[in-house]
Order: sequence, then C-alpha cells, then structure tokens
Amino acid sequence: MLDAASVMTRFVVTASPDATMGELAKILSQHAISGVPIADKDGTLVGMVSEGDLMRQFTHSSEQRRAWWLHMLADGDDLAPEFLEYVRLDHRRARDMMQSRLVTATEDTSLPQIAELMGQNHIKRVPILKDGKLVGIVTRADLVKAVARMPEAFAHPNT
Repeated sequence: MLDAASVMTRFVVTASPDATMGELAKILSQHAISGVPIADKDGTLVGMVSEGDLMRQFTHSSEQRRAWWLHMLADGDDLAPEFLEYVRLDHRRARDMMQSRLVTATEDTSLPQIAELMGQNHIKRVPILKDGKLVGIVTRADLVKAVARMPEAFAHPNT
C-alpha cells in the first residue's frame, strides 16, 4: 500500500512566522504553489498560509474597515506620521493570517487516509511530520499522480 513517504515532496518550501504578505505572495508565485507551511527556526510547523488566506486580506469588508478608521481618525486632527505609514503599508505577517489548526499526518499514513483527511477537512495539502518536525507535504496533485500510477492502491476493499 502506498503511504505518504512514497509520494510526498521532501524539500518543502516554508516561510517564517514573520514573513510579510508580500514575501508570502512572492514565495507562492515563484514556487508555483498554492500554500506554504509556516515553520519556526527549529523547523516546528506552526501554521499554513494559502492563496485563499492571502486573498481574504483584500476583501471588501477589510477595505471598508480601513476606510472607516481613516475617516474617524482623520476627522479634523493631524495624524502621527507613524500611523499614516502603518496604514499605507500592510504590516500583517504570516502569524497574523496563518491557519494554526492544522491537519497533519506521518510518513506511514496511507494515501487513502490522506485523501480522507483532505475530503473531511476541505483542505488541499497535508503536512507530514516526524517527531513534530516538518519532513514533507502531500498535495492533491500528489494523490492524483499516485492514482494515475497505481489506481488499485485507492480501490475500495468491497470492489
């Protein structure tokens, strides 16, 4: 039976919890990936940021809140230059937008189990941990490639 170790990407692109929105977008774009694990200095997985997480930062309601605050704070008073700079530049970091409730698996988790985790949790990737450290990642694309190679590995026992 195929397991996570047989299909996972071992050289996982990660980002720091201090990565800016711009840095995260650059990582996703340069590596043609749709999500990036967030790991601390010792390699411990602390979160995940996906394209969707980044896009939520640009929603209409986010812009409305920013415009409301600017209107309220600018009404007849001079604003501190530091505050204006903060509003002008987006200072959100990976830690501010990452998903920290993660679904993970181990290297010996079967591919049907990983597919089940993805389906039940509506996720597109599962980080693979060993002794609490990130050692790989399995994406939906990895599962599709595995099905193409060995469809019998995903066959239901009743069929």
